Amino acid sequence: MQIPVLWGSQISKKFPELAICIGIINNVHVEKENEQIQELRKAIYKEVRTKYNIETLKDNPTVRAYRDFYWNLDIDPTKTRPSGEALLRRVLHGKELPRISTVVDAYNLASMKTIIPISGFDKDRLNPPFQISCAKNGETFRGIGMNKPMTLTDKMLVLADQKQILCVYPYRDSDHAKITKQTRNLLIVGYGAPGITEAKLKDALETTISYIEQVSDGKTETIKVFSPVPK
Repeated sequence: MQIPVLWGSQISKKFPELAICIGIINNVHVEKENEQIQELRKAIYKEVRTKYNIETLKDNPTVRAYRDFYWNLDIDPTKTRPSGEALLRRVLHGKELPRISTVVDAYNLASMKTIIPISGFDKDRLNPPFQISCAKNGETFRGIGMNKPMTLTDKMLVLADQKQILCVYPYRDSDHAKITKQTRNLLIVGYGAPGITEAKLKDALETTISYIEQVSDGKTETIKVFSPVPK
C-alpha cells in the first residue's frame, strides 16, 4: 500500500515543522485479551510510574510541545489533553487504561510510554491519499464512543482520506475506521507537533509496532515519516 500524504497550504505555512509517522502492519490477530498484553501492561505501568511524576509532568519537554501546539490551535490543553499525556496521567493517578483489544491496548501503551499521540485504523477501510488540513466550518465528525457527531470549525486540524475524516488531530479517532476483532491489516499514525523531532516520532512508531507484534503477531510492511517540507 502506498501512503501518499498531502498537506493543506495553511498547515504548510503555519506549521512547517509538523510531521507525522505512518506504519503499516499486516496479518494481525486481534483478541480481546491474552497473556502477552497482560504482561506488557504490567511492565509499562511499572516503568512509567517509576519514570514520571504527576506533579512535574507538565514540564516534560514532550508534554510541553503538544500543549504549546494545542494553544496555537485554540484548544485548551488543560481541558482537552493530547492523548499521550491523557493516558499517562490516568496511569500516574493509579488508574488503569481502558481495555479494548490487544492491538488497541498495545498502541495505547506505546502512546503512554512515549507521550506521542498515536492512532490505529483498519487499513482495509481507508481510501488514500491522506490529507492533513483545517476542517471546514460546520463539517461533522463522529469519533469512537460518541453518541452523536461533533461539529467542526476551521480552526481544527484533521487527518482525512478521500472519503472521511479519520482523526481530529491529535486526540479523537473516527468510529468508521476503528480496529475490531475482524481487522487484519493496520495503519498506525503517530502525530507530531512543532518541537517533536522526526527521529522521536519514528521511534514512537517503532515501539508501537513492536508492541503490536508482541501481542497480536503481524508483519511490518513500512514505517515512514511525512512532513510538509520535504527533507
